[in-house]
Amino acid sequence: MNIKSGKTSEGTAERRVRVVVAERNPFVVSALREMLECDGRFDLLSAVHSGAQFLELAAATQFDVAVVGWKLADMDGADVLTEVQSRELGVRITIFSNDHDIGILKQCVRLGVQGYCFQFDDPPVIFETILAVAHGRICIPYIDINKVNDTPLSRLTVRERELLAVLSDGWTNLQIATRTGISENTVKYHLKNLYDKLDVRNRAMAVALYANEKRRTSKSPLG
Repeated sequence: MNIKSGKTSEGTAERRVRVVVAERNPFVVSALREMLECDGRFDLLSAVHSGAQFLELAAATQFDVAVVGWKLADMDGADVLTEVQSRELGVRITIFSNDHDIGILKQCVRLGVQGYCFQFDDPPVIFETILAVAHGRICIPYIDINKVNDTPLSRLTVRERELLAVLSDGWTNLQIATRTGISENTVKYHLKNLYDKLDVRNRAMAVALYANEKRRTSKSPLG
């Protein structure tokens, strides 16, 4: 990263933005530390590598904004956002992602994130995102807000959702066929269409996706 110093003049009385970082990669932490220390608007209070450490820090420390990596040592950014909401910690978070998957951004927005930037963004973009969030604004990359709730499950029909629900309850193909009055071959046909829509290869992957998204949306502010 190319870093340009933006240090404030000695006559500036504005308080520095207090930042904490949660990121499992020590090289990313080192780069962030160098960036923030080269810019006089920020004060890096602490850096941790796990979600548990961050949540403990958030409950006990006063800071303006947290920069949280998408993948931590023990949980991902969605887990962190969910726990922050559940515990009513009231901290402002910028997710610092190295993954350009738009689905991750949508998930973070559904979970109430205030800021979102990428590790490959230029330093000024990262700085302005952190500043905006610290000052009470929301700063995320462009996203069609009408599609923010689009998920793999949102593309399913009512019947396909019902099928996925009974799969998660452990029903076999024979049980589904017997209880719905259709043949096992028809059940297999419907399952193949379901797997194709969810972009998964088998029953276990479909059930895991269903359970994961159900857990996320049950705690999402917009869910």
